[in-house]
Amino acid sequence: MVGQSPLSPGEGRAVLLEPFVHQVGGHTSMLRYDEHTVCKPLVLQELSFYESLPLAMRQFTPQYKGIVSVHLKKDSLGNLTLMASPSLGQPEGCGRLDKCKWTASANTEHGLLKWSHTQVTKTFRDSCPGKLLLRTDLQYHTDSLLEDANGNQPERKSYNPWGLHCHRQHLNRMSSKPNENKLHQFLLLENVVSKYSYPCILDLKMGTRQHGDDASEEKKARHIKKCEQSTSASLGVRICGMQVYQADTGHFLCKDKYYGRKLSPEGFRQTLRQFLCRGNQLRLELLEPIILRLKALLSVIRKQSSYRFYSSSLLIIYDGQEHKESVAPSDHHFPFPKTHGVNPSRVDVRMIDFAHTTFKGSKSNPTPHDGPDHGYIFGLENLIKILQSLSEGK
Repeated sequence: MVGQSPLSPGEGRAVLLEPFVHQVGGHTSMLRYDEHTVCKPLVLQELSFYESLPLAMRQFTPQYKGIVSVHLKKDSLGNLTLMASPSLGQPEGCGRLDKCKWTASANTEHGLLKWSHTQVTKTFRDSCPGKLLLRTDLQYHTDSLLEDANGNQPERKSYNPWGLHCHRQHLNRMSSKPNENKLHQFLLLENVVSKYSYPCILDLKMGTRQHGDDASEEKKARHIKKCEQSTSASLGVRICGMQVYQADTGHFLCKDKYYGRKLSPEGFRQTLRQFLCRGNQLRLELLEPIILRLKALLSVIRKQSSYRFYSSSLLIIYDGQEHKESVAPSDHHFPFPKTHGVNPSRVDVRMIDFAHTTFKGSKSNPTPHDGPDHGYIFGLENLIKILQSLSEGK
């Protein structure tokens, strides 16, 4: 598994990293490497997790595909050059990334791909099915993510701004003067929503504790407060982001982590129900397969002694577009590719974000823990109970 790289368009050539338009949560920018692969900045503790991943957990996590080196430069006009090259080496015995030796292809003139604001805007439009699903410019402001004067957060139906927010911040960090000519290492991971035409995604922050063992006292206190003031403490789970395709309007309805933090247990339950509503129809047929998959994950987590999945998330995914098994005329042009194994009830459940996950034998974090992660189990059990109550019409 280690060192495995996806096929790239042209041996040794740079790959343009595009913004991943279906990112609904988190604070690190996710980038699209190819149709089936995303990448994110490498954290040694997360790499250690994927390299030591128990076999039983692999069906519930994205496939780890290797590492790429990313180089970014900014020219005098403000255009960005963003290039990913396969990294053949692995960080061995490195405590800091800048001391690691990596193998990367040369920065040849024809290998570099320039990224203007116009090109990035076009990428956002072309990467997502349908029209008006995403905002078509980068010049949106961070304060648009906040509430109005009455403390209400507007429902965004035409675009998902969170991924753009993370991407803009990440580009600013990468293009700052100290980092301008630096090679950055990124993890390559399976794009778990690639098989969906209109991916409806619920990002749940799991567990009653969010800070890692290495957190400072200040960060620890901050995370404890967030948990106490949200459903993390009462339910062991809180909403970190969401997008739901609304078939009646042709738009995605989106919620972010600030919305999720303010929910009461009843508000959490109602938002779960909203996640299963495609505008003009409640997808009750999705409940049973979601619950079955969550129960299978619960069984696996109960057996993972010493693992603590601090600050990790759980994605629940389904396709917002129902596909009918009808034969279309031969000259009919489908605007989007049909998903593999068409099934309107198909769902997926995946664990993501393991930068603060620790386990016995981890090189990055030697703090030992005994038994399974009871905070994570508490969250899964409550999530299953709430979904079961929805299936029973309560």
